[in-house]
Formats: sequence, structure tokens, C-alpha cells
Amino acid sequence: MLTVINTTRGTNVGDRVELADTSLKRMFGLLGRRGLDAGGGLWIKPSSGVHTFGMAFKIDVIGLDRDHKVVKLWPCLKTFRVTSVSFRIKSVVELPCGVIAQSQTKLGDQLQISS
Repeated sequence: MLTVINTTRGTNVGDRVELADTSLKRMFGLLGRRGLDAGGGLWIKPSSGVHTFGMAFKIDVIGLDRDHKVVKLWPCLKTFRVTSVSFRIKSVVELPCGVIAQSQTKLGDQLQISS
């Protein structure tokens, strides 16, 4: 499990974030789950965008550049949606709906991801 901290704001983004760094893990992502617990999430790398086809719940999505700086935010992305794809985005963090607001995460913020 990983911990994701917004070092710009001094806030906790997630403390039980799973890593999806293989083709199989990235392909299935959060499919088949009924939701995410508080503190939970999924860090998908590499990734330049995501979809929520087949998902049963809304999620917050944070797009990160190679240095883990926030370059795109999708708060409470509804099911059966596709994010835009960007070459600036190198990985994404999927979180429970509301975490972006709760952690006060904004574009340009620096995230720290550690085990």
C-alpha cells in the first residue's frame, strides 16, 4: 500500500492506495468493486487518461506529470465516462469521490507518493 500526500497543501490524499503498474492491473483497475473506502485509491502508472465504463460508483481522478505535479483534475467523475488524454499526464490517482475537495488539491500542487 502507498501513501499519497499533497505536500503543497499539507493534506493527506490517501493512505491505502494500491499500485497498478502492470498491464493486467491497469486493465482491470477498479472494475468489479462496489466502492473505495476512505483513504483508499489506485495509482495507475503509466496512464494518460482513464475510463469509468462498467464501474458502479463515481471517483475523483488526479492526473500527474512525471514529477507527480497535478496537471489535471476530474472531481467525482461519473460512471460510463472517459477522461481526456494528455501527453503531459504520466500517471493518474483514482480516489473516492470528494477527496479532491477534502484534500484541497488544486492544479499545480505537488504530490508525494511513498510506501
